[in-house]
Amino acid sequence: MTSTSGKRPYMGQTGRRLLAWITFACSVDMLMFGYDQAVFSGVIVTDNFLELHDLVGPSKTNLLSTVTAIYDVGCFFGAILAFTVGEKLGRRKSIIIGTTIMSVGAILMSASFSLPQMFVGRIILGLGNGINTSSAPIWQTETSPAHLRGKLVMFEMMMNIVGFSVCNWINFGLSFAGGAVAWRLPLALQFVFIFSLFATVPWLPESPRWLVYHGRDAEAREVVACLAAKSLDDPTVLAQCEEIKYSVTYEKEHAVRWRDLLKPTNTDGTKPLRRLLLGAGTQFIQQFEGINIMSYYLPTVLTTAVGLSNELARLLTAVNSVTYLVLSCVSIPLVEKWGRRGLMLASTAGQGFAFLVITILLRYGSGGSGGGTNRAAEASIVFFFLYYISFGIGMLGVPWLYPTEINSVAMRTKGAAVSTATNWITNFVIVQITPIGIQNLGWKFWIVFTVFNAFFMPVIYFFYPETANRTLEDLDEYYRNNPPLIITRDPEATMRKRPQRYIDHENQLLEQAAARHGPNSESLSDTKMVQDISHME
Repeated sequence: MTSTSGKRPYMGQTGRRLLAWITFACSVDMLMFGYDQAVFSGVIVTDNFLELHDLVGPSKTNLLSTVTAIYDVGCFFGAILAFTVGEKLGRRKSIIIGTTIMSVGAILMSASFSLPQMFVGRIILGLGNGINTSSAPIWQTETSPAHLRGKLVMFEMMMNIVGFSVCNWINFGLSFAGGAVAWRLPLALQFVFIFSLFATVPWLPESPRWLVYHGRDAEAREVVACLAAKSLDDPTVLAQCEEIKYSVTYEKEHAVRWRDLLKPTNTDGTKPLRRLLLGAGTQFIQQFEGINIMSYYLPTVLTTAVGLSNELARLLTAVNSVTYLVLSCVSIPLVEKWGRRGLMLASTAGQGFAFLVITILLRYGSGGSGGGTNRAAEASIVFFFLYYISFGIGMLGVPWLYPTEINSVAMRTKGAAVSTATNWITNFVIVQITPIGIQNLGWKFWIVFTVFNAFFMPVIYFFYPETANRTLEDLDEYYRNNPPLIITRDPEATMRKRPQRYIDHENQLLEQAAARHGPNSESLSDTKMVQDISHME
């Protein structure tokens, strides 16, 4: 594949190799995200850190909660920046800027000698991470073929768990070293991921959909051709570019300003507010189903609620991260077979059951009142593991994938950023209240999250349409037809296979593109060419 200038762009990489490099960069970004989720859980149970920052004792619980949760405030504002500055700069440049900001935060945290410095470092680190976690899933989604899109985003979320697991084992190993190295070194190791991003992202291609939206059609066509490993005049490339162009044009003509989102829209619009709320809703659901109680505080929970020693709590947290990682791999093949709806429903059901049993066991164990035995509390450890397994198969990755799919190209950056901002502000709430809730409510704290998981089951079932095995343009077409709010009676909204009318429409576009470019028309009979852009069976 060569560009119109005769040069080989993107270091000569095309097709699956080029897509693999984009996936690598996005995966490193999510790996660093997972590492950051785990790193502070080990830091806040390290004596040297607590003494140096004057955080020792029950009276400091609120302050410790805040210094932990303030990272999420930074992430929230980073996500806001992603849909303002990020939309103008593009997906790739946004990640470079976010990574630069994260490097400043990592330096401040790993070199901290005071609580104010740690506060500032965590806010800055969060700011960069908020930009990155808003941008990377969109970049992956908009550069991936439909039949790989879900699997690749789920793979990235599996890499998130790789970072989470690696960090937990580092925290456990360095706990034996003691002193400042037990918390400074894990914080400094973030630079392994930062350097990897700086080495890869700058030479990779921009999203073709972002390029078309900003009037850079020739560059978009080159990116599409490189990703497909085909010539610029290939009918597959031309048909895909025309479909992207049509969706972008339609969205611009029916664009809704932020202040107009709450006003009734015409029936020929593409329901931007509904799609925005569905995408953001997945992140709200994820957080209030309880994951960051575990991600930030599992060692604390195991020591305070279950009664384990610090060393055993760290070890079990590390072991749990491995089972979490292994079982999260199951989501990659299942994300297309079961669909986004199926995985969210199965995941939520498993989480709700785990929390129900945890509540009962802690009630009759050492965390309860009324003379319970410690054995009942220790039995709850199995269900903490079950919770992670259930989360890993669905609610881990789908809330990051779904907003990038459900929103139109005009709203995709805004939608993903609002979704990510929702994640971080609700994350902040959960992280802030968890130590206080456990300290004041004991076993009753877990009832709240049992109820939340039960409540979200019908919400997902009745309101969330399936996005598996559709192109991004298919979803735009679905919403142009004014679909019902409650989707359970609409087979097109619930079926996992690609609806036939989208396949017919795509084949028609291929025929038209081939007819306009006579010398290449014979490629239309090549079944594999059709499968390259509609490989949905």
